[in-house]
Amino acid sequence: MQLMEHFMLLARYNQWMNTKIYAAASRLPPEELWKDRGAFFRSILGTLNHIMVGDILWLKRFATHPSSHASLHGIVSLPMPSSLEQILIDEFEPLHQRRKWMDEQIINWVDQLSFRDLDDSLSYHNIQGTPATQSYSSLILHFFNHQTHHRGQVSTLLSQTGEDIGSTDLLDLIAQQQ
Repeated sequence: MQLMEHFMLLARYNQWMNTKIYAAASRLPPEELWKDRGAFFRSILGTLNHIMVGDILWLKRFATHPSSHASLHGIVSLPMPSSLEQILIDEFEPLHQRRKWMDEQIINWVDQLSFRDLDDSLSYHNIQGTPATQSYSSLILHFFNHQTHHRGQVSTLLSQTGEDIGSTDLLDLIAQQQ
């Protein structure tokens, strides 16, 4: 499987898992979604907002790459988050709608990447303003890993409420070999 196919698999996995996470979270009242559970971003909604913040930050950086600007034009117009803890949307349903839209943007962006683009590097500034230049393909991998890491936290927080999101295995999306 080529790197591009792996990234598309990760984009589909991202969407699949977000669908499962948000379905489980939708069964909870707002006070449960905001309850401080001792997690790094405190609550279920705090962590879901952090994932969205991370996605916006990285996609805005990726939009500076010549191959990605057109496919990420919708992301470019979003306000730049001011902190990693920022609550972008404080109500569940609007956050859920933004998540669905964001996942479509990610799939469309990955679908328009080319293998040639992945050999490039990307220069950006982190949220503290520190400059960096790193491998574009490695940054894309980090982007997907960041989502997976924090969805694991959300899965644990949901489990604390009695909500089971079911299988989280990437294997469920990998085609069987004949």
